[in-house]
Amino acid sequence: MIRLVRPEKEHEAQAAAFKQEFIDNGTPIINGSELLDQMDSYDDWLKSVTDNTSNDTVNPAWVVTDTYFAIDDNDSIVGIIDLRHELNDFLKDFGNSGYSVRPSERRKGYATKMLRLILGRAKEIGMKSLQLGVERTNEPSVKTILKNGGKYQRSFTFEGEEADVYIIEL
Repeated sequence: MIRLVRPEKEHEAQAAAFKQEFIDNGTPIINGSELLDQMDSYDDWLKSVTDNTSNDTVNPAWVVTDTYFAIDDNDSIVGIIDLRHELNDFLKDFGNSGYSVRPSERRKGYATKMLRLILGRAKEIGMKSLQLGVERTNEPSVKTILKNGGKYQRSFTFEGEEADVYIIEL
């Protein structure tokens, strides 16, 4: 069982270990993390993700976004997921949500559960559908999207990678 929780100061040490595990596994990009993978300061990242939850404080280059850690029964961070309330020009292919599961916790169904939980949150805020973009080579993520009702919409290319857009009706 997992639950989604908003990042707090108390998660700092776990978030650092979460980030380091990606780096140690040769995966420097943490999808759905609102740039946790690029920030040197947890406090700066925490301020950014907190500011981005409101129209009044969102970074002008971003859209209102809710970011959550996926926490397991042992209160450990097993993943991260975000919910973008709308799409701008940059996000038109990437979609309303990105997510990552820490390398040591993959193949346990966490991504499917995380996406299912974020679909509930999207519905709560009045969204009618969720758009998700995924590289074709990311078979686990494609399966996660399909398990949650994703329907193929269209294809695009990003940095030489073929990718597809799926829609999940809420």
